[in-house]
Formats: sequence, C-alpha cells, structure tokens
Amino acid sequence: MTQALPESIEATLALLNQSDYIADRPLSTTLFLALKMGRPLFLEGEAGVGKTEIAKVLAKSLGRRLVRLQCYEGLDVSSAVYEWNYSRQMIEIRLAEAAGEISKDDLADDVFSKDFLIERPLLQALRADESGPPVLLIDELDRTDEPFEAYLLEILSDYQITIPEIGTITAAQPPIVIITSNRTREIHDALKRRCLYHWVDYPSAEREMEIVSTKLPGIDVQLSQQLVAFVQKLRDEDLFKLPGVAETLDWADALTQLDKVALDSEAIDNTLGTLLKYQDDIAKIRGSEAAQLLEQVKAEVSNLNVIN
Repeated sequence: MTQALPESIEATLALLNQSDYIADRPLSTTLFLALKMGRPLFLEGEAGVGKTEIAKVLAKSLGRRLVRLQCYEGLDVSSAVYEWNYSRQMIEIRLAEAAGEISKDDLADDVFSKDFLIERPLLQALRADESGPPVLLIDELDRTDEPFEAYLLEILSDYQITIPEIGTITAAQPPIVIITSNRTREIHDALKRRCLYHWVDYPSAEREMEIVSTKLPGIDVQLSQQLVAFVQKLRDEDLFKLPGVAETLDWADALTQLDKVALDSEAIDNTLGTLLKYQDDIAKIRGSEAAQLLEQVKAEVSNLNVIN
C-alpha cells in the first residue's frame, strides 16, 4: 500500500522505525529534507553502517518500487541505462528483407523504436508507476569510473535521459534517489552539488544496543550488552577493516545460534570470522588481545548494570 511522504522529521523517524531501522535525528532530518525538496540524498560512510538499507526501508515503508543500480568498475551505459535488443532487431531486418515491403528508412525507424529497447535501472526509474515514483538506489558509486559520474549529472539535474535514436525521456514525477559511497575514492563536486549529503557513522553504544535488540528480539540482554561493548572497543583498534553494524548483527546471531548468554574467550576466538573479515585483523585480536578486551567489557557492563 502506497504511503504519503512524511510531513515532519518525527514522521520520518517513525517511518524508518516501523521497518526496524533505528536512525538518529541528523539522518532523519537530512532524509526528510531530501524528500521534501525533491533532491537526491548522497550517503557516505564505512561499509556495513546501513546506507543501502535506508533505500530498502524507504521503498518498503512508502510502498514504492525499489530500483537498484549496483555499481562496479567499468559500469557503462548499456548496463546502467539502456541497450538495444540486437538479436530482435536482426530478426526484424531479415523478415523485412524477405518480405521486401519496407524501405530502408522506414526499417531503421522501426527497429530503433521503444519496442526494441531494453531498459536498465536508470531508465526504469524514470518510468511512471501506479504506486508512485520509485526509489532509485545507486549503490556504491565510488566503485565506478569518473566518466559514469559525469553521465549521471543530466539524470540528477533534470531527471531525463537522452537516447539519440528516440529523443529525450523525462520522468513525469522524479524518483526518490539514494546514492551511497564507501569513500574508496572521492566523488566529484559537480555530482555532490546536486544532492543533500549525510555521513553515516558508526552508531553509539546505546543506539547499537537498540539495533541489536530490535533485529534480534530474543537475544539475552547480558550477551547483547557485552557484544556491543566488545564491538565498540574493536572500533578503537588499529584494524584494516573495522566491523560495521552488519557485522555486529551477524556476530550476535552467530552467538545466539550457539546458545550463548554471555561472552567468553573461546566463543570470541571461534566466531571472530563473523565479525572481522581479514586474517591479519583476526590474528591480531584472537587470543590474549581478545581476552584483555573481554575483561574490560565485563567490568564496564557490570558497573553499568549496578548503576542502572
């Protein structure tokens, strides 16, 4: 069921919360303004902090179609925007030649019509939909090349795409655009100027606790307190890749599957692969370092529970 856009920051927070996305007020404010002003929202942050999930939750909560363009090195127009169905065109040409009833000019107009056009995500996002403008997710834009960024400028400015053989296709209603980047390279200022910007940071311990308890409602309270405190401490370590919220949830789920109600050194050492994704990081933390962090975590959680 289609839902109207939120009319306030509080309504935006509630919209995200109803799909179990625990957002802070700065993010909700920026998202509300992007929706209100009809501007793309550009989200940067480390991998696993929940940038992509915002677009998914938004589409689900508003009852809109989600159109996702997953970016990668070498992404081009034929994969992102449109391409011609060459096999169908060749069949049409052969049939016309066999019939001998159509001129070359008419044939060219026929095979380069919309009937032979294969729409890719960016063009699909400009199409009208009975549920309202779709949510267009341009995911991990930093993985693409700079020429592709330049191509996006027309789309993000005027919500239109020019196809030489057909003309310009313009969205009747602009899609809701969410762009994400893990900042493996800088995105050009020309693209950023067309967007509202927000840096999605690692959550505080309190918000991460809320995320864990929301996503895994059956988890033991003591376990959730300890594992969140442990992850928070890991983010202060000099690691190649710090664990994001996605890794926290994976670890919490793994420990729950092992019927753990509290952290212990053996469980940490045996499950670090769900939390850390590089062997050098695992080797650095496993063993004495993990045991030391665990002692600190237990002391902090114990003090916190006494205060509460």
